[in-house]
Amino acid sequence: MRTLKFKEAIAEALLQTMERDEKVIVLGEGVTDSSGIFGTTLSVASKFPDRVLEMPLSEALITGCGTGMALAGLRPVMVHARNDFLYLAMDQICNHAALWSEMHGGGIKIPWIIRAIVGRGWGNAAQHSQCLHSLFAHIPGLKVVAPSDAKRAKGLLIAAIEDNSPVIFIEHRSLYEREDLVPDSCFPLLPLHEAFLCRQGKSAGVVAHISLIAVSFMVTEALRAAEILEEMGIDSEVVDVSSLKPLDANTICRSVRRTGRAIVLDTGWKSFGVSAEISAIISENCFGDLKKPVVRLALPDAHVPCSPTLERGYYPGVRDIVNTALVLLGRKKMAPKEIGTLAPQFAGPF
Repeated sequence: MRTLKFKEAIAEALLQTMERDEKVIVLGEGVTDSSGIFGTTLSVASKFPDRVLEMPLSEALITGCGTGMALAGLRPVMVHARNDFLYLAMDQICNHAALWSEMHGGGIKIPWIIRAIVGRGWGNAAQHSQCLHSLFAHIPGLKVVAPSDAKRAKGLLIAAIEDNSPVIFIEHRSLYEREDLVPDSCFPLLPLHEAFLCRQGKSAGVVAHISLIAVSFMVTEALRAAEILEEMGIDSEVVDVSSLKPLDANTICRSVRRTGRAIVLDTGWKSFGVSAEISAIISENCFGDLKKPVVRLALPDAHVPCSPTLERGYYPGVRDIVNTALVLLGRKKMAPKEIGTLAPQFAGPF
């Protein structure tokens, strides 16, 4: 075990799977560039130049080629450095790759993965900062994964590459510099269908007061909020929903049954999204255990502003989580300056 950044764990997972399986191919825009998609493809482009393919500026073409490769028995990893432009590949993803296995009675496998990178900060604005995981999680036949730390990024990427279904692998760019302990080896696969209890209540003999159910970058914010709440005598459990499809309802509900209160934290829009699905699952399965209605924190029903000042008010964060928890527990909100600093923002380059 040693410390790696999230982006370094991604790079290592790619390298180790390509060393182990010659059927793994990487393709996308910028994968052979000197920046190597934030450094994640540099090592594989150097070691396997014939298996790392620079593609034209066409998301539909990239995804169509990847689907054809998967049908031919390869395991393509497609890199879409701007998750937003997956709209241009929706026919290939939703009307072909997601359908064919079921349409052929399971006789056809589509073992591909799309690394979908989510932007935030540095004035990326509406066309470079969208979170589309809820959209893809709605489609039968697709799996959707959104790791929140380096260890899970490596383990889940390896698992996704070795899975026989199409997987949308969400990478939030605000996590790329986050450091965690990661095993050296191509370690045993993390399951693509489990959530993780990444923080338990710490008071001896006391059940935690609240469950923070979080997705992707919001796990980081939830953990920071839990530390602040602990200083106020409030114990929190944090559940990392790394797998969005399939969703691990059991782990989520076990936590909520213990605490009786839940805040669902999502990086996507609040309307018709993952936070609504998780809230519905909690209400359907834990209604008798709830002491208060489920509360959601997610993006407003509006597009990301370009202005840094407006953008800071657009994204919910640790301050919002702390105050939401206080209200849920019948306490008064705190002034922003009393809660702590905001998470560092992406500072470029574009």
